[in-house]
Amino acid sequence: MRYRTVGEVMTGDVVRAHPGTSYKELARLLTTHRVGGLPVVDDDDKVVGVVSLADLTRRQGAHGRPGPGRGRVLGALRRIVRARPVAGTALTAGGLMSSPAVTVHPEQRVVDAARIMERRHIDRLPVVDEEDRLIGITTRRDLLRVFLRTDEEIREAVAVAVRADAPDLDAAGLRIDVRDGIVTLEGVAGPELDTTVPLRAAWRVDGVVGVVSRLTADGRDDPPAPPSSPLL
Repeated sequence: MRYRTVGEVMTGDVVRAHPGTSYKELARLLTTHRVGGLPVVDDDDKVVGVVSLADLTRRQGAHGRPGPGRGRVLGALRRIVRARPVAGTALTAGGLMSSPAVTVHPEQRVVDAARIMERRHIDRLPVVDEEDRLIGITTRRDLLRVFLRTDEEIREAVAVAVRADAPDLDAAGLRIDVRDGIVTLEGVAGPELDTTVPLRAAWRVDGVVGVVSRLTADGRDDPPAPPSSPLL
């Protein structure tokens, strides 16, 4: 079974900042490239933090210029870009960034990256190589594309995964239904097969958000299991 990896969905051309990058330059980068955050790297291109639109927003609020809504914040940042710099008031990425940065490697599964984002409440992950040097970035939007597979595409992938992990399962008697990413498995598994095997196989398919088992073992009818917990 082949899984989608972070390396397949990441953006390789990354807009980045350095610890000494000024507040005004950060505002210019965010507005020019229309991104919500930037990885901050050192002289060896190793990720030392991440600075986001929210970080700059908090600084704006601290100066008495709060701006609810992304549009108003971007407008404030554009005014900062146009303004002349004032000596002694420069802020840098090193003082604004969140550190240490949460990063991922390109060979990690998309589903694992999605879980990290959900658990850490972040919207982007710098992608680093084995020496922690920046090679890309992936966002919630990138990962979402993987989960926008059609139900038919998911059904076909689940069929392949289940038959690979449970070759003794009677393929002719197995029924796989997918609706809105929720997979239902029905059929007779037989006494020699652990019915959790096909369930685990289905869960590993990208795009699956829930699994319902209506498999029976040894001809005995078991009550339908409730849907599993959501993936994310």
